[in-house]
Amino acid sequence: MRLLINRLSGAGLLVLLMTFTACQRMLPPPVIAISKASDNYINWLKRADSTVRYVNLYTLPFDSAFTVLDQCNGLLLTGGDDIYPGIYDRENDTARCETFDLYRDTLEINLIYKALEINMPVFGVCRGEQLLNVVFGGELIIDIPQDIQSPIPHRCDDYLTCFHMVYVEHNSFLHRLCNCDSALVTTNHHQAILILAPDLKANAYSPDHLIEGVELADLSKHPFLLAVQWHPERMEAANPLSGPLAAAFLQQCKVFMPANQ
Repeated sequence: MRLLINRLSGAGLLVLLMTFTACQRMLPPPVIAISKASDNYINWLKRADSTVRYVNLYTLPFDSAFTVLDQCNGLLLTGGDDIYPGIYDRENDTARCETFDLYRDTLEINLIYKALEINMPVFGVCRGEQLLNVVFGGELIIDIPQDIQSPIPHRCDDYLTCFHMVYVEHNSFLHRLCNCDSALVTTNHHQAILILAPDLKANAYSPDHLIEGVELADLSKHPFLLAVQWHPERMEAANPLSGPLAAAFLQQCKVFMPANQ
């Protein structure tokens, strides 16, 4: 593209730019399937693209959620309750967990399988990162305070005052998106990745060495799959581990064409 522009001038360059702009305008606004929506996630997406539309799949009947997913451009897996440990063969640890939502577990696991099957862009936040790890064959730390006893504040009574640094792996897709080595993030979780799934790669860590972000080890296997343990939807858009991630996700969603289009 740059070489072509260098060879053009005057009217030719103007026509090219007008055509490119017109093509961009013809793309419909992306529709994001949110596994369980809240204002924070909606506003995070809209800060990156004010035209974005969304659907809250959690409020739909099970079968309808998958019909609607086929009409969307991307899947956003949001934070929330613990994942039932029996899903990753740790049922004996059920008593050490907090609240479950078995309907949500079942819904989101099947949404992930569907999104992977049709090459739909996927972004996971907090619980979303943990669930992706479980679906790909990993396991979770059941209770960070008890199992790790870390001085790092992974969860606080007031999440607005709960922050820690995250360090990004240089040789990662995440690093290319955020163009940063580290940043301060908002956090609120009491579980985390214990055993990383074989097909995933850790791309960020907290100071106590917990995995804070994952991506596919082989990026060629899916157009866009990224998940983070922190809460970018609660952070300023200017933070390199918030705004740029939403923008990159939505950009990929715009070029994904649902089956009905």
